[in-house]
Amino acid sequence: MSVAVKTNGAKKPAITPDNLQFLCKTIYDESGIVLDESKRYLLEARLGPVAKSEGAESIDDLCALLRGIQGRAVRYKVVEAMTTNETLFFRDVKPFEGLKILFKEIAESNRADRTVRVWCAASSSGQEPYSIAMQWKEMGIPGWKLDIFGTDLSEEMLERCRSGSYLQLEVNRGLPALCLVKYFEREGSHWIVNEELRKMCRWQKFNLKDPMRGFGPFDLVFCRNVLIYFDQETKSQILRNFRSTLSPGGHLFLGASETTIGLDEVYKRRQVGPAIAYQAE
Repeated sequence: MSVAVKTNGAKKPAITPDNLQFLCKTIYDESGIVLDESKRYLLEARLGPVAKSEGAESIDDLCALLRGIQGRAVRYKVVEAMTTNETLFFRDVKPFEGLKILFKEIAESNRADRTVRVWCAASSSGQEPYSIAMQWKEMGIPGWKLDIFGTDLSEEMLERCRSGSYLQLEVNRGLPALCLVKYFEREGSHWIVNEELRKMCRWQKFNLKDPMRGFGPFDLVFCRNVLIYFDQETKSQILRNFRSTLSPGGHLFLGASETTIGLDEVYKRRQVGPAIAYQAE
């Protein structure tokens, strides 16, 4: 239940220095995302609507709610608002070209269960997992199946993943017209991923700061453009945890500006076609 915070009618600053520090610490403790004074504008832009929805007249008043007995529920909304969910179909292209090579290598391994397992560790609204599924279908590897495990910190984003529903603007971003025709169905103003692709994917809420016990083994892990939001210690821990989920010889894909170098030297950097992947040894 939202609680209105009364004020004396005078306009308050968006965030006082003490509350800025409090918010940055709260968000870091909950998600590992590192924010500081330079991100004040981002906090103001994203938390203003949260404050309004909670009946608070300013972000400072929202902080009062966070410190109160109902703070846990509000804290979830704050972290959800600060999670970056920028994505598009076949983003950056090169990893998906590399994926063709790795899919073929795995299929030639004569593995008994004939299943390729992929973890998309920051699924956002689902474009990456569904792009991987489309890449697999386009290759048409007979006798094999693909299992995609998609996780995200945001339950709202996971609901979008499960629905497989996208606006015209979203399918216009990176999705080849042929894939739109083959793998989507039109419903009013939305395009819906077909049932075959949706059945390849399963979804779960997960915080990358948490232990990954029971996860895997995966042949491939995608965690692109996520580590940039964490500090060095958290990055190293996440990379170590990923290694524990990868099958022997499995590969990790990071964003173009991300690397394991200086964070976890056990990974072997590998050129896979036009893409760079990091192989567990």
